[in-house]
Amino acid sequence: MDSFPRSLNPNKHLREQFVSNLPGSSMLEVSALLNNVALLMLLRHTFCSQTVNDACRSLKSYLASVALDYVFLVLPTLLIFTVLAEWVYICLIGLLLLLVFFTAVKRTYSLPYMEGPNASRASISSYRVVMMFITCLCILAVDFRIYPREYAKTETYGASLMDLGVGSFVLMNAVTSRQARNIKSSMSWWKAAFKSTTPLLLLGFARLASTLSLDYQVHVGEYGVNWNFFFTLAGVSILTSILNVPAEYSGILGSVILVGYQSWLTNGLNVYLLSNERGTDVISRNKEGIFSLFGYWGMYLVGVQVSYYLFFENHTTKQRSKHETRIRICLLTIMFWILTLLIDRYVERISRRICNLAYVTWVVAQNLQVSED
Repeated sequence: MDSFPRSLNPNKHLREQFVSNLPGSSMLEVSALLNNVALLMLLRHTFCSQTVNDACRSLKSYLASVALDYVFLVLPTLLIFTVLAEWVYICLIGLLLLLVFFTAVKRTYSLPYMEGPNASRASISSYRVVMMFITCLCILAVDFRIYPREYAKTETYGASLMDLGVGSFVLMNAVTSRQARNIKSSMSWWKAAFKSTTPLLLLGFARLASTLSLDYQVHVGEYGVNWNFFFTLAGVSILTSILNVPAEYSGILGSVILVGYQSWLTNGLNVYLLSNERGTDVISRNKEGIFSLFGYWGMYLVGVQVSYYLFFENHTTKQRSKHETRIRICLLTIMFWILTLLIDRYVERISRRICNLAYVTWVVAQNLQVSED
């Protein structure tokens, strides 16, 4: 039984119930939502590419670019994620037709900011912007009733938009990490770990202190009683610093960790992690956050090798062509989607709460699909 004291504030209980016991939506619907955003971004650059190129030249151009971003990206995405949620597939078809029309009119599909020697950097930057924007929007919107409940985080098993956001943040860090770029640190591992984890630990304890002092709602089933996502990021950083392997082999280590962790889950650990039983020790009170570290660590290591394989493998010799990179992304996307469907069906369903193998492959597959768009 839960051994931690419960708040006497009835509003807190109502707010916790509002984001609890949710089944999620489906992988197909989440994919459609993200493809809508990707198409909006392509439309914005296809229709207004000149403003993008000139945005850094003057304040007027910069303000015009911000206004266009709001009109083409922020407002439509907000509508699709809220009031237009029931028509997500219709919106996807409509945006695709618009993109085809504008592409035919301009007789080109090439985006100016995606060409040249910095094409890979521009692609990664755009991907990071999209994922960060979606994450911030969902975090702010989830406490309002206009935001569909099926897009909020699931309680145990299932796929939802906000479930994807957590893993995408870890994967995004892996894609742009020093390990993926094969940049050696001049510091010892413990100094590097201290430097990278100190800000995250401070943010984690600051969030813990603020939620306790303000009596803010805490969904205990998400990470545990005292744990939060900042601690997860710090834990991944510490583990990666302790066991630092070259980028070309990190995916192998990540796969071993993920398979071993999944075997542990299917042999009874998942029952313990998904139960409401908690003891008085730190591990039991924060079991979801602590044990899911294995999943997020494995995801990070896989992300490092995927990023190295796609963008940085030949960095010291020659720039890989954009066409070759797209082919590699497409093949990896197909591979991870097949793995996701097989694992979800025959091993264990997707669970963000315990960060199992199906969840990791789903996050990688979906992010590769968005980056491909």
